[in-house]
Amino acid sequence: MSRSIHLKANPSVSTLVEHLPASKSISNRVLILNALAGGKSQLHNLSDANDTWLMRELSGSESPLIDVQDAGTTMRFLTAYFAITGSHKTLTGTPRMLQRPIGILVDALRALGATINYKKVEGYPPLEILGFSGQKAERISIRGDVSSQFISGVMMVAPLLPQGLTIELTGKVGSRPYIEMTAALMEKFGVKCSVSDNVIRIEHQNYEACELFVESDWSGASYWFAFAALASAADIRLPHLFEDSLQGDHVVRRLMEPLGVRSVMEDGMLRLTREGGTDKFHWDFTHSPDLAQTLAVVCAAKGIEGYFTGLESLRIKETDRIAALQRELRKIGADLEEQGKGWRIVPSPSLPERAEFETYEDHRMAMAFAPLATKMDVTIIDPVVVKKSYPKFWLDVEAAGFDVSQT
Repeated sequence: MSRSIHLKANPSVSTLVEHLPASKSISNRVLILNALAGGKSQLHNLSDANDTWLMRELSGSESPLIDVQDAGTTMRFLTAYFAITGSHKTLTGTPRMLQRPIGILVDALRALGATINYKKVEGYPPLEILGFSGQKAERISIRGDVSSQFISGVMMVAPLLPQGLTIELTGKVGSRPYIEMTAALMEKFGVKCSVSDNVIRIEHQNYEACELFVESDWSGASYWFAFAALASAADIRLPHLFEDSLQGDHVVRRLMEPLGVRSVMEDGMLRLTREGGTDKFHWDFTHSPDLAQTLAVVCAAKGIEGYFTGLESLRIKETDRIAALQRELRKIGADLEEQGKGWRIVPSPSLPERAEFETYEDHRMAMAFAPLATKMDVTIIDPVVVKKSYPKFWLDVEAAGFDVSQT
């Protein structure tokens, strides 16, 4: 794809979003669970995101070198999968991936009996996995305030351990819905998992093949909520979203209602329309950090003073998302100011006619700022980053009535 994509301002949005991807979070988990169940499950509507393609290809790879590129979930889940199944692998990735800490997961797997070495910097990929010597512990502790993917990775391989496993989560637990999602999906593959407060108990059990349809991605849907919130008029329909979703980001319906988006299920689709909104917004993003960028841009552009907490994990994502948001929001006269234990959204007093936004190799930066095209001309640098989670995003934006050009 080109270096930049340009969106001409269009205040009204009416569309059926045809390419809304299936949930990446669910897809990546069920691919690991299916591998642990013998690979015979019938999995329908898997995500076409690059992260999921990598998970599918690499989980069955016989190569000793596993390159996860920029896929953090893939790195974490495969580290646990290869370690406990006794594989001999070297896991590596992009330069940014090699800056993302993984020591908490490695420490947990070592405590269980895995042999894992750091190839370069202690606590960071690349990793050398040299097998599993047998279970050394029945109970381990994992910090809950860094990445729920560390916890989910250990949870999924725990049934293989002959003595089962108790996981104690210490400190503040972030992204708890993702832990609950993992437990629910494990149960669909025949494994019972007890999650009570900060203690997870998993007995030794065997996974069983199953048939499963993957629902659409609520994180991907959040950008269409942003289009609806910022448009002067909106009628947007989103397919394959479940009201009883396993995904924590389905909370976007609740978040976006005070920001001017009405959402109702009609004819098997979620329909978004515009309605009135508020002038102040406060939310704790501890359990839904992937929504923070989107909500920050909406508040900034609508003149809503926001106060966000629970953003700590944004520092270790595809980029430092807090720093990236601060730099890019300033281009529209807004800001993200750290105040005490939270961050205040300083809204824009008036939007410019056009602006160009950097993406920092982060798919969510590209898609969070794209809805500003309802109010101004927008240029997104390095638009190909969306392939990580929503490869056909720009096709859906064009189909929604926006004039899209590339340079």
